[in-house]
Amino acid sequence: MRQLQTRSFRADYRQLDERERELFRDAVVAMRDAYLGHRAAGAAGSPAWPQRLRIKRVRGAAGIFELTWSFAGPDGRATFEYVSVDGEIAIRWRRIGGHRIFRDP
Repeated sequence: MRQLQTRSFRADYRQLDERERELFRDAVVAMRDAYLGHRAAGAAGSPAWPQRLRIKRVRGAAGIFELTWSFAGPDGRATFEYVSVDGEIAIRWRRIGGHRIFRDP
């Protein structure tokens, strides 16, 4: 699963501490594993993401999804969208951090 990052995401990511980064990386690995399993099964559409990641659409922001990678101190969320790169579906990470990211997801 190819991944891209916006400038805003990179700036947000630099503000995270190492534990937050580790939790996010673990969530990305879980997403990757679900995606690879989905592809290996030959299934169409979006994979069944792990429920613990609470991936869902962001209200009022067409085409933008959120991932919750931590509920407990501190709140950890990231937003992303699906894009096409060389004819393949990819994820572009848009923002990362707490609830504040929803002001401009």
